Amino acid sequence: MIIRWTEDDPKEHPPTKVRAAQYVRMSTEHQQYSTDNQSSAIAVYAEKRGFEIVRTYADEGKSGLNIGGRPALRALLEDVENGRSDFDALLVYDVSRWGRFQDPDEAASYELRLRRAGVHVHYCAEQFENDGSIGSSIIKTVKRAMAGEYSRELSVKVFAGQANLIRLGYRQGGAAGFGLRRLLVDQNGEAKGTLDRGEHKSIATDRVILVPGPEDEVVVVREVYRRFVDKGESEAQIALDLNARRIRTDLGRAWTRGTVHQLLINEKYIGNNVWARTSFKLKGEHIENAPEEWIRADGAFEPIVEQAMFEAAQEMIARRSETLSDEQMLAALSQILEKKGYLSGLIIDEVEACPSSSSYRTRFGSLLRAYTLVGFAPDRDYRYLEINRRLRAMHPDVLASIVTGIEQLGGGVSVDEQTDLLRINREFTVSVTIARCFQTAAGSNRWKLRLDEKLRPDITIAVRMDPSNEVVKDYYLLPALDMREATLRLADYNGLSLDAYRYDTLDVFYRLAARVPLRAAA
Repeated sequence: MIIRWTEDDPKEHPPTKVRAAQYVRMSTEHQQYSTDNQSSAIAVYAEKRGFEIVRTYADEGKSGLNIGGRPALRALLEDVENGRSDFDALLVYDVSRWGRFQDPDEAASYELRLRRAGVHVHYCAEQFENDGSIGSSIIKTVKRAMAGEYSRELSVKVFAGQANLIRLGYRQGGAAGFGLRRLLVDQNGEAKGTLDRGEHKSIATDRVILVPGPEDEVVVVREVYRRFVDKGESEAQIALDLNARRIRTDLGRAWTRGTVHQLLINEKYIGNNVWARTSFKLKGEHIENAPEEWIRADGAFEPIVEQAMFEAAQEMIARRSETLSDEQMLAALSQILEKKGYLSGLIIDEVEACPSSSSYRTRFGSLLRAYTLVGFAPDRDYRYLEINRRLRAMHPDVLASIVTGIEQLGGGVSVDEQTDLLRINREFTVSVTIARCFQTAAGSNRWKLRLDEKLRPDITIAVRMDPSNEVVKDYYLLPALDMREATLRLADYNGLSLDAYRYDTLDVFYRLAARVPLRAAA
């Protein structure tokens, strides 16, 4: 008897593909690095090498200088290290997609974390195999260093370009300020129209300059200087009067000692264009630059305050601290730190009996040095200051949209101009607060929410921002009766008892607020 052995037809049993994820990150400097193009190149590599892409992690338009603000990369690392991944390999376009870190070891650390968790990394557009050999290790190290150097050189070029525009008299970002407006001009200097708050230029060759604002605001600015210089009134007195006359700041807020002080010390009111008072290069440490390092163009804009009046105000502000010794100034700063638990220029300027923040800069060279002398170490990452300013500017628009949503459904709303507290149908009160998103050291999202104990609203609408702090993530409707703590710390998931108050939109609240009042109107 003859026995024949036959092999199975390979078409009936194709080889099993390796499950893989892909990580893509947009690099805004080159179109070839768009996430779609990266995915296409990765797909070709996967087809040739026998990978099946089962998941995509994408950070679009994100900075490559650090891991902050890149939720997809953090999610990738968390999934792999917490055993939630369903893949054995990660496909990346090239070495620089991890990021253009100034420390090349940072990119290496992310690959190491994945490899230790059993996920091998493949670079699809590189000319070497990531096989752990000496050759591949050397090439990766060189490419990581080159990626960091590219960012450093680009930063130098961008700074030089921005500095040149400042010297030519053009505005580089930031709100105009009370009494001023941003005017859009073309490359020939011809006016194209004023920009409202939140509007930006759309053509690269257009520029922005500052011009005097409405006459009533210009009159108020000049009045503030006269009252401070000629009448000797304090910033706090001036702020009280402006609020009594229902005059609002450029952000629609009440005046404070600090906001009046900032109006008195800003050179833009005499037409000077000053930039780079602080530096935050390559997402590194935020530092205050010495005055001689500032980039400036004097007389760049039409002034609305006379030079002599401005200089007189600066002399009076400086004179307030001349009689104080260094020890006395630092003692005052220590008292503020003990009371507030934190220090900033605005916090200092709000305190009536304390020298101004500009006095501390003059006396000690910088605010950071004064902070160090009283034992305060501020966060190195100062981006939250700009985020907070942006969220404060966003608050009036959020408030207005809520009022509109209720009124469109037939509800009645009144707004307390002093506190922004909403009264719905003359029945219950509502406070609106915007919560900034920040990341822990482990990369998890957190929100810190402070409930207003003084106003004691019946309901607090907590607007949670997404990790970029550009877009609203969701809303929490928090009844006062159920809130036992003045401060709430929220995570992505907070348990059923708290997440029961979470909503993706405010439609439910609008319908609730538009109902016929349950109690007779007062």
